Amino acid sequence: MKQAVLTLLFTASFVISPAFTTFTGFESNQLPIPQVDPPIQPAGYAFSIWGLIYAWLVVSAVFGLWKRDDDPAWNAARPYLIASLVIGTPWLYVATQSAVLATVMIIAMAITAIMAFLRTPVFDRWLLRVPVAIYAGWLTAASFVSIGSTMAGYGVASDSLGWAYVGIAGALIVALAVFAKLPSAAYLLTIVWALVGIIVANQTGPQSVVWLAQGGIAALLIVMIWTYLRGRSSQPY
Repeated sequence: MKQAVLTLLFTASFVISPAFTTFTGFESNQLPIPQVDPPIQPAGYAFSIWGLIYAWLVVSAVFGLWKRDDDPAWNAARPYLIASLVIGTPWLYVATQSAVLATVMIIAMAITAIMAFLRTPVFDRWLLRVPVAIYAGWLTAASFVSIGSTMAGYGVASDSLGWAYVGIAGALIVALAVFAKLPSAAYLLTIVWALVGIIVANQTGPQSVVWLAQGGIAALLIVMIWTYLRGRSSQPY
């Protein structure tokens, strides 16, 4: 079966999966140390970005099947995107059953999504590169949210505040490493969106988390602006 068909099929399964499972965070009985609004978790509104991701991935998959079904440049990214979507389709259900397995799965989703993004062609950037960049960017942030919540929930090495520091730092390191490989404002600004959500969520919480997130946003924006001013990429999206 053609990769374009599989991409559309698993995009559809991924997009409709929320209709069958409701997940608003790990339940207290899923972790030995309940994590109620951990500081690493963005404010609820930030998750609305999934609406944009779902819609844009559908548009991309439909266009890809219609106009780029056998395009070798698109096919370079498709196997990794398909893998991420396959893992992502049952993720919501798994997350209601096992925090550990869900964390492992979202890390795998993020890795394969980043690999897909790094292989997107320079043309059709609004129909492939940008939607995959936003998808990969949000999964980058979400994977560290899941790691921080789960590790704190099992009392590994530190508490929820310590893991918030680790999660934010980890997300920034990965984001900058990916950006160094393929400069993309869409990818980096999605990380910024997640960090803003963390700031909003911690307005009455630990201010050290707010300061770290603010510093991270400043660093990402400085790197992005500096990169484009230097002319390292003629495709800023």
